[in-house]
Amino acid sequence: MPKSFRSTIIAAGLLLLSAPIAGQNPPGAGGRAALLRTAEARVFLEALETISRFHVSGLADSVLWERAIDGLIDRLDDPYATVFTPTEFDQFREQTTGNYAGIGVQIGRLNARVTVTAVFRGAPAEGAGMLVGDRIVWVEGHDATDWSIDQARDSIRGRPGSVVRLRVARDGFVDPIPMDIVRDSVHVSALAATWVGEGVAHFSIDRIARGIALELEEALAGYSEARALVMDLRRNPGGYMEEALQIVDLFMSPGQVLASAEGRNMQGEETTQAWTASSPARAADIPIIVLVDEFTASAAEIISGALQDHDRAVVVGQRTFGKGVVQTVYPLAAGRQIRITTGSWLTPLGRSLHRPRHGDGTPKPEDGAAPDSVKTVAGRHLRTGGGVFPDLVVEADGPKDEELALLNHANRVQVPISVRIEEHAFELAKQALDGGRAARLPDSAFDDLARGLVEEGMDPAIVNDSVARAYLDWRAQVRYLDRAGARGLALLVQAERDTALAEALRLARSARTPRELFTLVGVVTGRSSGR
Repeated sequence: MPKSFRSTIIAAGLLLLSAPIAGQNPPGAGGRAALLRTAEARVFLEALETISRFHVSGLADSVLWERAIDGLIDRLDDPYATVFTPTEFDQFREQTTGNYAGIGVQIGRLNARVTVTAVFRGAPAEGAGMLVGDRIVWVEGHDATDWSIDQARDSIRGRPGSVVRLRVARDGFVDPIPMDIVRDSVHVSALAATWVGEGVAHFSIDRIARGIALELEEALAGYSEARALVMDLRRNPGGYMEEALQIVDLFMSPGQVLASAEGRNMQGEETTQAWTASSPARAADIPIIVLVDEFTASAAEIISGALQDHDRAVVVGQRTFGKGVVQTVYPLAAGRQIRITTGSWLTPLGRSLHRPRHGDGTPKPEDGAAPDSVKTVAGRHLRTGGGVFPDLVVEADGPKDEELALLNHANRVQVPISVRIEEHAFELAKQALDGGRAARLPDSAFDDLARGLVEEGMDPAIVNDSVARAYLDWRAQVRYLDRAGARGLALLVQAERDTALAEALRLARSARTPRELFTLVGVVTGRSSGR
């Protein structure tokens, strides 16, 4: 990505959506002093002091201050405002960046043991010889055989450069294998790219993390032979806005508007600012299908909305969440951080993405008036009103009665069915990797899974019902293929019950050009988009 574009985004100072901003400062000391001179501020402080000295509860000052802050946040009626403790902020930063200090493994509790389910390429654990399937049984002198995932994670992570001593149990080894691993900074990619059938590239982005735009740019170069691209943004909660703008820039021509923002700048003044593309468009002539759902939010909505506005992609799925607000994270005393809403984002055609919500996060009632729309250059009518409305609405299929009966029965008799699916898929994946090839397995490969559920106390009539059993086999098949590294095949199996993905793949196989893609979904004829 050109340095000039990155510098422009950073220098703009108009913050990130659902993400911290390094280097931003809160209002200056002069502003705070002026605030404290107001009568309302004096009343507040005197009330706090009176309660602290005389109220029968005898609550400590620290508790009163915490409750006062909670009250301020609550009365803002802003579902996205919060104050982070230092620990909470570190967790928030890890979620949005994918960065942490550790050894570079993914762990899960399988067969009652903390088990390594992935070893990241180039991470310290790989260099130490750790393998998928290793069971962590000892950490820094402590028996870890019965640990939870949280206990193992917290003990293994630490300061980069420090050493963690642990032992792993491995199939075929009599004694646990000792490992001394030097911790380092680890980045977990938010992008998973694969071929799904001939000529169709599938890019799944689970969050808009630091570095995701560069990762996507590199992936586009690696999949340059693709004749269609499916970008899956379902369940993507957003992240860093500058990364979202850089992603949009990958597909736009220089000078095209990426997004705009209305809100307060660092001086507290009302401003409007727009960002434009600066780099040549990638994959300019191939059809792009963007998958979204009700959990696609924030920066992910900016991406899907901008690609839709510029006739660069067809959006398939469900109406997105509608988190079109600008949020800024400001530092407070004692290592705290406050995140508040300071503005709103607009798509290139001026659509507001924001869907008003109550403080508890539930949507506020809509007025019921006829929806407005904007028209794209290609003649597509895009509905406004909060969130991104798909060009092609595909509702998710709900579970069948027999499938719900299976899941509810497992819950009642306290059998962790999802864990058992993971365990069975994991063992099958290890066998496939040992054999050097993963292929779709017959349904009989999951007989042991069903048998095990019955042995744990589940009703055989419920487990072996034909509909329930087909669902169980399907879930285990997808997880096995994914675990075995056959992600493209796993997606094809997933599409057998994932109607939105199936529709996206159908369109990707059928359309040879972006305009042909628009024609296939009927959005160049002037009909309203979404519903």
